[in-house]
Amino acid sequence: MRSDEIKKGWHRAPHRSLLRACGLTDADFDKPFIGVANSFIEIIPGHFFLNKYAEIVKDEIRKNGCVPFEFNTIGVDDGIAMGHDGMLYSLPSREIIANSVETVMNAHKLDALICIPNCDKITPGMVMGALRVNVPTIFVTGGPMRAGHLPDGTPIDLATVFEGVGKFEKGQIDEEKLYQLECLACPGGGSCSGMFTANSMNTLIEAMGIALKGNGTIPALTPEREELLRKAARRICEIAKDEKLTEEYRIKNIINKKAIHNAFVVDMAMGGSTNTVLHVTAIAKEAGVDFELKELNEIAKHTAHIAKISPSLQTIHMEDINRAGGISAVIKEISKRSDTILYLDNPVIEGGTLADRIKDAEVKDYTVIHPVENPYSEVGGLAILYGNLAKEGCVIKTAGIMGSKKFRGPAVCFNSQQEAIEGITSGKVKEGDVVVIRYEGPKGGPGMQEMLAPTSLIVGMGLGDKVALITDGRFSGATRGLSIGHVSPEAAEGGMIGLLKDGDIIEIDVDNFSINVELSEEEIEKRKKEFKPIKKDVPGKWLRQYRMLVTNAANGAILKAD
Repeated sequence: MRSDEIKKGWHRAPHRSLLRACGLTDADFDKPFIGVANSFIEIIPGHFFLNKYAEIVKDEIRKNGCVPFEFNTIGVDDGIAMGHDGMLYSLPSREIIANSVETVMNAHKLDALICIPNCDKITPGMVMGALRVNVPTIFVTGGPMRAGHLPDGTPIDLATVFEGVGKFEKGQIDEEKLYQLECLACPGGGSCSGMFTANSMNTLIEAMGIALKGNGTIPALTPEREELLRKAARRICEIAKDEKLTEEYRIKNIINKKAIHNAFVVDMAMGGSTNTVLHVTAIAKEAGVDFELKELNEIAKHTAHIAKISPSLQTIHMEDINRAGGISAVIKEISKRSDTILYLDNPVIEGGTLADRIKDAEVKDYTVIHPVENPYSEVGGLAILYGNLAKEGCVIKTAGIMGSKKFRGPAVCFNSQQEAIEGITSGKVKEGDVVVIRYEGPKGGPGMQEMLAPTSLIVGMGLGDKVALITDGRFSGATRGLSIGHVSPEAAEGGMIGLLKDGDIIEIDVDNFSINVELSEEEIEKRKKEFKPIKKDVPGKWLRQYRMLVTNAANGAILKAD
């Protein structure tokens, strides 16, 4: 066992002495040591109960002949950090989490790992850290929150509240109605109930095979979720106690090129958050998988969009997908389309292949998961656009587009999210405009803020199908509208988005995967020679360190290591 390095032989007597101080006995030194990476934190609704989840996991690990060691990572709630400089820390927190998992697991030579994340950057951060360690790893997340409901039964969620702020700004609802939304939208623990970033990632790790069946959709704080926790603990012990299985189920043997491809197929079928592109790209790099952004457009062409979930369809939430058959039913349904490529022979952590997992799956409600012959769209819910405005690419959630997929209009430029919020609320943005928010990329922010506040204001003010928005920052999974993010190169590194001026005509054609500004090459070269990027003051040392090391969104915003 890997842990023998800290517990076997006469020269490890001091190490065993310290372990005895933690409560271990002679019998424990012959058992596998299992890391339990817990992201319990009391300020995130998807995480405040994870301390109880960890106790369940550790109890089951002990019952199955292994020794659990719980450790914690940090977490940032994107919703609470949204709209102020706290959001600068959200994406950088992913790197701290990855480094924490790598540090604890390698410093103590633990044999296997269970990760208990749930929200925002925490799930991908743990995946990245686990890949660096490359031991058998099972993810079991906290589970999705149930949708809130108005007194008349109308389902609502966090996106409803953000958009309610825009409606309040425009005078369409009063303060009492906004307060009602605030109080009813998030009824209890769990990751926010729509196909936002948290649930998108928790769905994709199930599709990749490192989480058990049901992980993406079984609601939080239910008996079914508790059984999933216990099942994960039993399985990790089964693997850790068998040398052959330990080698077979190293996480890099599961997260390979096929797994990355499968994840994006499911992402396209369900219209996941644009943040999945950022995170799965980073995961692919940690796994040593060669994956280019342009491959996403090919996947999209051959994948039907069969499940529309809030914010794209505000009456459907993760609990509805669970009731309709879960992620396995989605995979089973999309596999029926002859030109869709799914690698059903790829292994899954419970044993067998993805084909084995979905063998008995079925769609139980075709109003929630559409039949593949009657999809919402013949193509997937995400697209990568290229052009002189984004030579390395940018991303749009096509599932969330409210109007036309073609747009042409004058740029209205803002050099920060706050500037944009002030400009939108003051009426600077008119019908037909292209809102440009720059210096919010990984390096320029620094930290790549999510733009849920400005996009929600636009939708709430009735402009969702009348304006476009482009940014080198990113969006919450709750964003909808013609919103294009991750523009690369970003403004801070001299990208075209930084050279734009008010009134420049921008043309967007989603069906042809293109985004361009109508400027001559001579004018672009002239602006490049005159350009000096803005370098913002930032509030903390960690963000200054992050700015020095981070790559752009096209590269997953990973940190340079060499």
